[in-house]
Amino acid sequence: MLAFHPQLFVRIAELDGPRAPMPRPLSSGFNPDRAYRVLGVYNPSESSDAYFILPNDRDEMWFICQRHLRFAGLHDTSAHHLDLTHEHASAAD
Repeated sequence: MLAFHPQLFVRIAELDGPRAPMPRPLSSGFNPDRAYRVLGVYNPSESSDAYFILPNDRDEMWFICQRHLRFAGLHDTSAHHLDLTHEHASAAD
């Protein structure tokens, strides 16, 4: 079982190269300058990867591999997307 905090937000740090997991978020309606609320987490039994359920900028739901994601903070908001300021992005690195 995977648990997550209901205020968890992640940012996109897409992996590149031939072995990068699919789908690639930056080609699927996500933006590296935004944080996305985690709506759920799925871990298929045949994989060591976890897939985070995220709403993209087109309000589509995607399963994105955790290897493309970085922690963006816990935010007490009803928003599903947050614009990252330069200050927040630097603090997350």
